[in-house]
Formats: sequence, C-alpha cells, structure tokens
Amino acid sequence: MKLLPNHRAHDAQHLIQRWRMLARSAGCLVKILCVVKDIPVIVLESKAAQAGEPAIYLSTGVHGDEAGSAWGLLTWAEKHVATIKTGSFLIAPCLNPVGLILNTRIDHRGFDINRRFHMADDEICGPWQQWVTGRALRFGLCLHEDYDAQGIYLYELNQARQTIGHQIIERCARVISPDPRKSIEGTRADRGVIRRRTLPTHLPGMPEAVELHVRGCPVTLTFESPSEFALDKRVQVQVRFVEAALDILA
Repeated sequence: MKLLPNHRAHDAQHLIQRWRMLARSAGCLVKILCVVKDIPVIVLESKAAQAGEPAIYLSTGVHGDEAGSAWGLLTWAEKHVATIKTGSFLIAPCLNPVGLILNTRIDHRGFDINRRFHMADDEICGPWQQWVTGRALRFGLCLHEDYDAQGIYLYELNQARQTIGHQIIERCARVISPDPRKSIEGTRADRGVIRRRTLPTHLPGMPEAVELHVRGCPVTLTFESPSEFALDKRVQVQVRFVEAALDILA
C-alpha cells in the first residue's frame, strides 16, 4: 500500500496543513518562525515542552530535495499522536518549504541553510536560534536524505563514550540495508554509522545537528536515507528510524 501519492511529495502547503491538524489533535502549540514567499515556516511545541520539560528535538525539511524525510516525520507523528501529546517534543517539520516545492537542496534565496544555523541574522536560522535558545534538550534527531547514498546511514554526535548508532541502524535495516561504503563524504563509516569524536571544522558553515550539539544537546543523530530509492520505502525507513531512536534513547 502506498503511503503517499507521488504528486503530493513536494506539496509543502499540504504538508504544513497536515501538521497543523496534527498539532490540534496532540495539543501542540504552533509557532511561525518566519514567512517565506507567503509560506509559513512553522514549529510545534508539545504541552510538556511548553512547560519547560527537557525536550526531544525532531527536525526535517532542511533540504527540499529530500521529500522522504519530510513525509517520514509526518507519518511517524500521525502514527504516534498519543506519544507527542504526553511527551516533551520540539518539532521543526519543514524548515525549507520553498525548497520542497522546487525540489531543490537550496532555499528561496539560493542558500543551503544547513550551513547557516550559526547565523543569528539569517532569515530562517535566526528565528530558529531564538526558538531553541534556553531549551533543555534530551537529544535531537535530524532527518535527511542523500542522493549518492547506497543505503541508510547516520551521523552521531554523542557526549557518551558508547556508540548507539549501530542499534538504530540494525532496526532500520529491515526496511533498507545500511550503506556499505567505508568512507562517506570523506569520513570513515562503519556499517552505516559515522561517529564523530570531534566537531567538523572543514565545513563552510554550521549544520543544524552540530549547532544543537554546541548548544548543549548531548546526543544528535542525523539520519540519511537514499533519495534515489522508492519514496514509500524511504518514508517507511524514516519512520522506523524515529521509532528506534526514541525507543533506545528515551
């Protein structure tokens, strides 16, 4: 059974409407970070997060050509409304809506916002900083896709000594196998897990997961599904990733 008609994959307004409906069901507060090309960039806060409980951070839609991750997070959320209603969550469901509409990595200005999360004066990342500043975060999950991927993989930033990525990848492998490459994006990979012991210094700007980690989030996981695989499989594996991560980390 298909989870999502292909022609809706890049319908950002429909995606945002679904999130608004979910927010009502889960009792979440919807905030607008900014408006780009008449489309709101929204974020959600569960009741517990609003009350100041340490939150689980969930994000996707940073790159518009990674539709499987955007719809994967929504599919997980619609499946787990009760979890969101009772738990502490901060959710950024589509940080680059124009990019999603245009099926492009960059945003409406031609920027890759995943290199701009350190910039307080950025149109999107500045309001994002204001939103997360002062929040106590338990861990963060950033959902992405990769055009070159041969399977699933993840980046792990973790203050603890023990690596948790392999447990999560093993559960997701039932849907899509791990990327077999030993080196991904110039970094050593082990069975689909890239464990960063130090923060990357070679990048031209600050990615979301790294900025979260710098701001005190003890664990951030960036999950990548292969964007050239079937959309339904990509959505399913993104759902499995969130489920596995929450089960293991929470």
